[in-house]
Amino acid sequence: MDYRIKAAGALMIAGAATCGASEAPRDTLALNEVVVTAPLKSDPELIPLNVTQVTAAEIEMSAESSLLPVLVNKVPGLFVTERGFAGYGVSGGSAGEVNIRGVGQGNKVLFMIDGQPQWAGVYGHSNADTYVANGVERVEVVKGPSSLLYGSNAMGGSVNIVTHTQKEDGLTGRARAMFGSFNTQKFALSTGYKKNRFSATVSGQLDRSNGNRAGSAFWLANEFIQLKYAASTHWSLAGMVDMTQSHANNPGTTQSPLENMWTDIFRGTGGIYVKNQYSKADGGVQAYINWGRHLLDDGNAPGEAPRDYLFHSTDYNMGWTLYESFYLWQGNTISAGVDFQHWGGHIWNTDKEDSSVRSAEAKHSVNEIAGYVMMQQGFWSDIFNINAGVRLQHGSVYGNVWVPQVGFIVRPTPASQIKASFGKGFRSPNIRELYLYPPANPDLRPEYMYNYEVSWRQHFLGSRLMLGAAIYYIDGRNMIQTIRVDGRPRNVNTGRFHNKGFEIEAGYSILANLSAGASWSYLHTDSDNLYSPKNKLNVELTYAPGPFSFTLEDMSIWSLNNGNPTGKTENYSLLNFRAAYTFSGKAPVTLSVKLDNIANKHYEIIYGCPMPGTTILGGVEFKF
Repeated sequence: MDYRIKAAGALMIAGAATCGASEAPRDTLALNEVVVTAPLKSDPELIPLNVTQVTAAEIEMSAESSLLPVLVNKVPGLFVTERGFAGYGVSGGSAGEVNIRGVGQGNKVLFMIDGQPQWAGVYGHSNADTYVANGVERVEVVKGPSSLLYGSNAMGGSVNIVTHTQKEDGLTGRARAMFGSFNTQKFALSTGYKKNRFSATVSGQLDRSNGNRAGSAFWLANEFIQLKYAASTHWSLAGMVDMTQSHANNPGTTQSPLENMWTDIFRGTGGIYVKNQYSKADGGVQAYINWGRHLLDDGNAPGEAPRDYLFHSTDYNMGWTLYESFYLWQGNTISAGVDFQHWGGHIWNTDKEDSSVRSAEAKHSVNEIAGYVMMQQGFWSDIFNINAGVRLQHGSVYGNVWVPQVGFIVRPTPASQIKASFGKGFRSPNIRELYLYPPANPDLRPEYMYNYEVSWRQHFLGSRLMLGAAIYYIDGRNMIQTIRVDGRPRNVNTGRFHNKGFEIEAGYSILANLSAGASWSYLHTDSDNLYSPKNKLNVELTYAPGPFSFTLEDMSIWSLNNGNPTGKTENYSLLNFRAAYTFSGKAPVTLSVKLDNIANKHYEIIYGCPMPGTTILGGVEFKF
């Protein structure tokens, strides 16, 4: 379900603006421009699932420093938990949980940076505060199981953050500063350099805020560097390092407030890859490591004595992937690959008065290796395409898992597309579920689900108008739940769920400088599914006359289970406005203002954590 609507002279919009599979950029190396792009295991054109692309223009226009709020507004069926104005945090009461079509709790949506998986090796969760908007070229969101290509943790879908690549010779960059409500300060700098076959990208970001509640102060720093070199017309190589440091205070809920609860996090990602591209084959090899160090105080209730210990954890997630696609005859593509992953970590407590005293110490690791093959065959000049693949993954804990996927893509006309697919996704049990704390069970098996979906997309009026729809059914099995066995809590594979729903999208370029878009997502589930709204409506209108740009957007949520013990669901509607003016010239300067929740609505995405009312941020950006 991919599309792109072009509004001349204006930024792309649409409440669910996505990029068509037939239009998604291929993973190419063009030496005449010396562009080396991030590795992709398969051309997005071959994926029969819904692939939504959020562009750099849309990210920039949002004025957000975190990627997750942008994805909520741009991707139908995707929702993210929030507990306040700034920061997501980790541990108890944290936010930043991503659900796609009601699937996501327990790290069932895989996040990647340039194809490198990002999740904590001990607890298996992604780390929402590390997904910053600075230096991002696009975000590719697959709605539906991506386990065929990526294995575990891609059960409900995948989010691949593609970093910026310098495309023009010389030195370019941008710097931005924003200030606003709750003493919030946001600074970002990104720059790129390219000469002949070599290019480099460097970026940094610093966010600070007192938060909308007492005791919710937050700060974050991010640093990124990437080096790329096109060695020849057929080979290229690159390396990157991405690091994030953050500190988040958590005041607890209004019903159960906390004091002295905070987390210090350091996360890093490093990777290298070598790519090849020939007329009949392309692919590469990639090695990566994602690591982290977490320090936290679980806090205390008001009037109680502070805890006498601090919790520590270190974790890692490392591996390599070897992949290649072959174009052996007309309309055919065969993609194959081998993946290896080694992940684990170490946890312990230390006494606050004597840090040499350790307790509750544990250290574990898991190995996984997999092979996959996928074939796509087009007929009648690609009017009809069949796609099928299978993956065999072996885990040192759970043994073998087979992952099939099959689908087809039909393009009756150049302006229309129909997709249908069946696929399986799975999630390996994490170390906490296997080995830590009383419910642990080392005999757990992976969770898995079967996904069935059909989608349609049609362009009209010379691609000025787009209409799209999708319907899906999800059958989840083997869910890990904690029950009592012989009077003791134990994790077992006993849960099951069924999700079904639909998504409707529309986008219209009314004039060259006026565009509108909307999307509506509906979800029905038979499980007690937290943080997945039954209805989500996004509407957006953008007007860009000359140097001005104005955007008005509304996001309405109905029937959100936010954990209220009474069973009452949350309903709210947020009206947001953004305006910008650009002084053109050799070094353009843009002044902007951002107003969120204009109607000052009260709402809680997580029960007991009131979200802010009306907020304002203003800023200036320089380009060079």
